[in-house]
Amino acid sequence: MSYLYEQVLKDLKKKMVFIAGARQTGKTSLALLIASKKQYLNWDIDRDRESILKRQWPASGKILALDEIHKYRNWRNLLKGLYDDWKGKKSILVTGSAKLDYYRRGGDSLQGRYHLLRMHPLSVSELKISKESEWKSLLLLGGFPEPFFSQSETETKRWRREYRVRLIKEEITSLENIKDLGNMELLSLRLPELVASPLSINSLREDLQTSHRTVSHYIDILERLFFLFRVPPFGAPKLRAVKKEQKHYHYDWGLVSDPSKRFENLVASHLLKWVNWEEDVLGEELELRYFRDIDGREVDFVITRNRIPILCVECKWDDRDIDPSLTYLKNKFPNIEALQISAVGKKDYESTNGIRVLPALAFLQRFV
Repeated sequence: MSYLYEQVLKDLKKKMVFIAGARQTGKTSLALLIASKKQYLNWDIDRDRESILKRQWPASGKILALDEIHKYRNWRNLLKGLYDDWKGKKSILVTGSAKLDYYRRGGDSLQGRYHLLRMHPLSVSELKISKESEWKSLLLLGGFPEPFFSQSETETKRWRREYRVRLIKEEITSLENIKDLGNMELLSLRLPELVASPLSINSLREDLQTSHRTVSHYIDILERLFFLFRVPPFGAPKLRAVKKEQKHYHYDWGLVSDPSKRFENLVASHLLKWVNWEEDVLGEELELRYFRDIDGREVDFVITRNRIPILCVECKWDDRDIDPSLTYLKNKFPNIEALQISAVGKKDYESTNGIRVLPALAFLQRFV
């Protein structure tokens, strides 16, 4: 059962609920768990789309689930009308594989009428992983349900290729006006090689032989469709931090071939899942960032609450001495929780200045 199940049921009693997230993370399964098939309509299914356009809604049940409705140009007006007409009589659940707050397509505002919940791939905590073999499978296969539960590298490769083709040729073409799908696909193949490093648009522009503006636009689209997410730098008055260089990671960390970078991507995904949960469910003001200064010091991740750093995490593949950059940041912010985690290391101790070193599995079990 999805980690969002109880929260969706709770929120549906008050407002519409929007569930947004990458394709094949389990949004449809969750919708069908909450609303029966008779109460479910999918814009991508011809018969269901006809029912939506004719405003022929299921008569039974107290919940209407609408999947991929954001692909309909007048979806916001439609939902506003339904919500106002049915308030107190029937609940509305909306799922979509794109950032629903971006694809407004004009129309009336839905402010105050819905709660947005972002769904992420499976995580250590959600899967209740405690064994080393399960941890290695998650790191290798990724957190999307189909490839993970197949426990097959071959099936995962097939799934990954089909996923990319559908994303480029179906999802993007249904939402965006992109003429050169070949370059878009080349970009999707190139980006996993650049994970964990500052994202250089100029370098990508040269690789694709296209303009800076086009590459930026393509990356924006891939982010809106939950193919990747970007992490901005953390800066504070007491730090000589870089201000603009963003890093990027993928929701499917299995795309990353280098094991240490794949591990860092997995950690980024787990932290983002937790940050989004705190924001969507608890109303907290959290941000996922990284630290790098002009002297070359770098710490992989910094979590802020109300712009104040509360947690910093440095990722290592195996057991290593504490990174000097982590020590530097801990000295600058003595109250911050500072951790160095390792993918395959076994050491678990705390230094004299309060930095905790521990295996990644033990750390990731604490999140959603």
